[in-house]
Amino acid sequence: MRQAWFLLLVIALNGCSKGAEGPNMSVILAEGPAQLLSDYGLFQPGRPGIPQAGVLPYDLINPLFSDFTTKDRLVFVPSNQTITYTPDEVLEFPVGTVLIKTFSLAADQRAPGDDLAKIETRVLIRKDSGWVAYPYVWSSDGSDAVYSPVGARHETQFIGPDGHDIAFTYSVPNQNQCKTCHALNGTLVPIGPKARNLNHVGPQGQNQLVDWQSRGILRGVPERPPTASQVSDLTVPLDHRARAYLDINCAHCHREGGSASNSGLWLQTSETSPVRLGIAKYPTAAGRGAGEAVHIISPGAPDQSILAYRMASTETGIAMPELGRALQDPDGVALVRAWIADMDPQPRDAPSVP
Repeated sequence: MRQAWFLLLVIALNGCSKGAEGPNMSVILAEGPAQLLSDYGLFQPGRPGIPQAGVLPYDLINPLFSDFTTKDRLVFVPSNQTITYTPDEVLEFPVGTVLIKTFSLAADQRAPGDDLAKIETRVLIRKDSGWVAYPYVWSSDGSDAVYSPVGARHETQFIGPDGHDIAFTYSVPNQNQCKTCHALNGTLVPIGPKARNLNHVGPQGQNQLVDWQSRGILRGVPERPPTASQVSDLTVPLDHRARAYLDINCAHCHREGGSASNSGLWLQTSETSPVRLGIAKYPTAAGRGAGEAVHIISPGAPDQSILAYRMASTETGIAMPELGRALQDPDGVALVRAWIADMDPQPRDAPSVP
């Protein structure tokens, strides 16, 4: 209750002090964060969530699972600045770029696009010194979001995809937790906007890489950029879909230079080593997170695979990913279990790369 009153007070005190319409570069490039999300000028005045001209909606072929939330993604690139294409890693965004991701939850997951309540917005800004991450929590009336470096806990309930009621505590990560998932070689970076995740028809009705290049905000796109396999497309081979799921949900930590690189489990789609993929691999330090299983992946045996066990768990210290979810992703668990069950118990090579 105290936090809600503080949020309303901050909004009231700042509601009459807006600057000029449009993205405010002085606020974007300031040394510290804005107190209110609206202060950046990324959204239309009085229309929270509606982007200004030049702030572009985008999405990913496979969104990371985050407790059934819907995510609205936006990107702002300053005038006369250009993103540089990279084939495998996150695109190289210029100073002044803002990546905005708003998490909303539908009251009924059988209609996930309806009756959405905004919970949080995460803002990544490319400053002179590198990327910074700022979490914002929305007011109950959805009028604005306030900077919350300590994160927040949000008691919520909704109807799940299977029609059953779900009640749980949604956690907005604090600023230090943002660094855990977004760390690469000790530096904070974005996760999602890689060419392979953007190379499809997006919210603008066009292929996003082609659209961004035609707008002049992206350069260097080759004739045939890589494309991630779509997890929900059942015409795509099972191993391609499972590898794509692990790539977007797990590989930002489980990769060379990631925060979980010391585990020896690397889950990018480009990985070709069966051992680094966890196939017949003993864990480096799973502890009780191993359950009764011995190998990270026991080919043909999902019930004896640590990977499947930890994905299915919601218990702190066992559940993987460690951050970003309190609930199980039933579709993701089923997909990875099916992938493991389909493996040759005596594999010679890594599963094929999407």
